[in-house]
Amino acid sequence: MTTEFSAASLRSPAGAAGREGLAPMPWLPICAVFVIAIGLRQVVPLNTDVSWLLVIGERMLDGQRLFRDIVEINPPMAPFAYLPGVALARLLGVDPRHVIDAQLLLLAAGSLFAASRILRRSPATAPSLSGMFAVWAAAVVTILPMHVFAQREHIALLTLLPALAVYALRSNREPLPLWAILIAGGGAGITLAFKPFFVVPVALCILFAAIRSRSWRVLFAPENIIAGAIVASVSLGTYVLYSEYFTITYPLVRDTYLSWSMPAKIIFLNDATLIAAIALVTVLLARQKSKPDPALTIALLASAGFAVSFFLQRRGWAYHSYPMVAVALLAMGYVLTAADGAAMRSRLFAAASGLVMAAILAFGMLWFNIQIHVGPIKQAIAGLKPNPRILMLSGEAALGHPLVRDVGGVWVSRQENLWLRVFTRLTREKTVVDAATDARLNGYLALERQWLIEDFKKLPPDIILVDNLRDGWGDWVRADAELTELFKPYALVRSVEGVDILKRAD
Repeated sequence: MTTEFSAASLRSPAGAAGREGLAPMPWLPICAVFVIAIGLRQVVPLNTDVSWLLVIGERMLDGQRLFRDIVEINPPMAPFAYLPGVALARLLGVDPRHVIDAQLLLLAAGSLFAASRILRRSPATAPSLSGMFAVWAAAVVTILPMHVFAQREHIALLTLLPALAVYALRSNREPLPLWAILIAGGGAGITLAFKPFFVVPVALCILFAAIRSRSWRVLFAPENIIAGAIVASVSLGTYVLYSEYFTITYPLVRDTYLSWSMPAKIIFLNDATLIAAIALVTVLLARQKSKPDPALTIALLASAGFAVSFFLQRRGWAYHSYPMVAVALLAMGYVLTAADGAAMRSRLFAAASGLVMAAILAFGMLWFNIQIHVGPIKQAIAGLKPNPRILMLSGEAALGHPLVRDVGGVWVSRQENLWLRVFTRLTREKTVVDAATDARLNGYLALERQWLIEDFKKLPPDIILVDNLRDGWGDWVRADAELTELFKPYALVRSVEGVDILKRAD
């Protein structure tokens, strides 16, 4: 006798009902989407944060200690997500960016396939799944990300999609196979381990499933237990193996990065919010007289939950908004391409839907392709020295990454950028700082200066980038006797849009 949480046979009535009458997948258009995504990876620059996390992975494989030899704002889950790809790239002798791109595309294919298989088991959701929706979903998870491709938010969404499908079936009290439970639990656990903010969409979906199924036991479904066990294991592992994160890194992050917020208009009034709102309005207009659909409701709740997590991070940055926008667009595509209503729709409706979907996808691609202009620094550095060791004095990470990878260089600093000085300035500008906090901030500035000098002496750079456009780093060096002495062997090559390029005399 099976319970509502037991693994059902693949020959269960739900599974049979979900497969009857379904058109085959349009594999050719789906493959075309992935080919376009592969092409974009060749022309869209590597994401700045991803580039830095690849550097961390390389250094960890070289024996350096995370949070001691490497200063990283995020918990260990962030660099460890990329570490297997970096290790495989080293084994193959290729640039890890190509391995990470391949892994993400495979993850996207696997995630969509698993979610589709799960939804097709249910008579409540299977009739709405169309071949056009499969193509649309592939575009949303592979083409839409553009410059935020392979960011943690991108990975977190992909690992969560099968769990969203499982929550939809749970809300209908439908049986699930063991493989679906394991994938959903593992994927949700990985998503939650990335950022605590992601608990909001997951909690909303689980709560909906429990309420709609009228069973509080759904709260303790096996996939939820698995996810909780993963989060607990990651948290305990961080505490035991990387105690420096709590004793050194987190206090720095708490008192600087987390202490201030962007203006409300940047957080709330941005393209991401507009795109999600357009998708929501489209869904409401298209589903005015339709019966409730658990998959659609789960998608809308997940998008709303990711919106809350986006706003709670108080930055308004594009990559923070990707899960919210992606799930909203999936919900919109699910409605506009629904197979169960296709026969009743006019050609005019189909044409209008196609135009809306194409326009919103293009709008989203522009939003997620926002990049910081740093000028032709790469061209100015090229040819100065083969495989140069590069040090950067700037709070703008985009100046150094992925530049160092593009020129085959070596990153000297233990930090991605000198973020403590920038975040300290923002903390003082945007918050009220008392005497005790001010003393802590001054201590953090002294610590960052100490790290810079130690890194400089440990691995003397061949090229130094000094950012005078942002925060006047050149004046800061000239006001420091020890740094001035370290800079004496270096001569100015040229300045590129406020950035001085210094080269050590051979």
